[in-house]
Amino acid sequence: MSDDGEIASVMGFSGFGKKARTFDLEAIFEQTRRTAIERSQHVLEERQKDDQMEEGESSQSVKSPVNAPKDKAAAATARKQESESSSDSGSDSDSDSDSELIGPPLPPQHTAQDDDDELGPLTRPSGSTAHSDDDDDDEGEAQDDDDDNPVKKIPDTHEITLQHGTRTVSALGLDPSGARLVTGGYDYDVRFWDFAGMDQALQAFRSLQPCECHQIKTLQYSTTGDVILVVSGNAQAKVLDRDGFNVMECVKGDQYIVDMAKTKGHTAMLNSGCWHPKIKEEFMTCSNDGTVRTWDVSSEKKHKSVFKPRSFQGKKVIPTCCTYSRDGKLIAAGCQDGTIQIWDRNLSVHTKFHCRQAHIPGSDTSSLAFSYDGMILASRGGDDTLKMWDIRNFKKPVNVATGLTNCFSMTDCCFSPDDKLLVTGTSVKRNEGNGKLVFFDRASFQKVYEIEVTNASVVRCLWHPKLNQVMVGTGNGLAKVYYDPVKSHRGAKLCVVKSQRKERQAETLTQDYIITPHALPMFREARQRSTRKQLEKDRLDPRKSHKPEPPVSGPGRGGRVAAHGGTLSSFIVKNIALDKTDDSNPRQAILRHAQDASENPYWVAPAYKQTQPVPLFAEDSEEDEEAEKEPEWKKRKI
Repeated sequence: MSDDGEIASVMGFSGFGKKARTFDLEAIFEQTRRTAIERSQHVLEERQKDDQMEEGESSQSVKSPVNAPKDKAAAATARKQESESSSDSGSDSDSDSDSELIGPPLPPQHTAQDDDDELGPLTRPSGSTAHSDDDDDDEGEAQDDDDDNPVKKIPDTHEITLQHGTRTVSALGLDPSGARLVTGGYDYDVRFWDFAGMDQALQAFRSLQPCECHQIKTLQYSTTGDVILVVSGNAQAKVLDRDGFNVMECVKGDQYIVDMAKTKGHTAMLNSGCWHPKIKEEFMTCSNDGTVRTWDVSSEKKHKSVFKPRSFQGKKVIPTCCTYSRDGKLIAAGCQDGTIQIWDRNLSVHTKFHCRQAHIPGSDTSSLAFSYDGMILASRGGDDTLKMWDIRNFKKPVNVATGLTNCFSMTDCCFSPDDKLLVTGTSVKRNEGNGKLVFFDRASFQKVYEIEVTNASVVRCLWHPKLNQVMVGTGNGLAKVYYDPVKSHRGAKLCVVKSQRKERQAETLTQDYIITPHALPMFREARQRSTRKQLEKDRLDPRKSHKPEPPVSGPGRGGRVAAHGGTLSSFIVKNIALDKTDDSNPRQAILRHAQDASENPYWVAPAYKQTQPVPLFAEDSEEDEEAEKEPEWKKRKI
């Protein structure tokens, strides 16, 4: 006991040496099982009685409708007693059969199916629970119809609006994981949006102008999502990293070389570009110089290969859009003469597939998109059409949709993630209606759905397969994201649930700093002040605030002229008028400074102090002066 007392004094509690309480787990589990069985049976009996009351007269035509619940109850009671007797005897087989009733109560139709062997055919109660077998089949068929109906999978119940600017959003890019969105427009800006980092304010975390004064044509993340291809209105494509810093810039070609295959890069404005779907370092661009070029990120000094579209007469034509096939083996380009030309990626001389009259000549084909199975090619033409082609039979289109107004050279078309729908946007003139996002069934090519986006043209559209969300770029500077809380994943759902943060300007610091309270004074960092106080301090500094110079008072100073004007002539006239000194006698003008130079020698005298003789100036005597003043005739007389 003394040992226990010492341990209790040290540990702070007592009770050592007492026998621990034991529990019979098997008995506890058995008691829990019996309680669950009793509750399940009780709930089932109550439900069966309610079903019997609701059944009423409608169940009289069926054989023995009233006896079924009683027989069920009797059978359930018999099974209960049998399970109790079997559990007392320790048999495991009956406990296994009774364990099916443990847990939440089963619906009536399932109990009826279990008791069919004992009770024979049972009636289906009428009312809310009357859908047993047939209704279950109907529900299953309806669910299958929903699964087969691609319109039900369109995520359009909710939307968010990202304000890019006031001009057309001409480029959209979403990384493969769906975490970041980039938008580019006619205002030369590229904005970065992070869904996980945004709140309900929906503000971009970075905005930059990578191509200065050129419109952004295409933005696309690579297959790994670590770099972004930027195609603008100049002749050089750029590759940026995820944070917007420059990774590479393609070289510009020599515009005085006739053969475009002999120069190292594009010589005219770019039209489009995209990444290779399998090779993460390769991308492709097309330009007004009449070429389609492939590039490698690691070698920016020269392109990899050149594809030159040609017309029927063999003349140069301008490609307006380009894309890779899903497996990356084919390269397709839509040209200004209305043709669609497809090459083998490894053979750049001759086309593998060529359609001469895909669209009206002179209309810019704005987009090409391969289906996920790789057999179907969709083309969005400047002739207000959307066409679908089978590349195995490339002579004529499989389906054509007309009346889709297109006023932009980068209007998109894309396939849904399940490959059953084809999506594109329509253009409208200002204040003449709403731009729409139109959905076509791939099999029948009927318009099955449309979304009125805004009172401007719908230029870009993107349906991300992982997020199941649709991104739309419009002609009035908006980027809209359509999603469904149930069918969509992450993306816009992450930012709409975050409340908007309140910014306190007085508490924001100019930069993060490390607090070292015990550091020596020479290593101690200055205490950071708030941004507001720093701004007030900078306002008082004339250099930092760029304070304009006050007006000159008086004759002027520092090379500035006062009220007499700022021209050279006025300055000269003013100085001439103010110059009152008389330098008619140069000897006197020099000797005027002689006393000051002798008393305070500064320039010449100290250098020649050891060797320079003392200057002596002869002075005129009074007699000489009087003699000079006498007239000439007196001098002769003398």
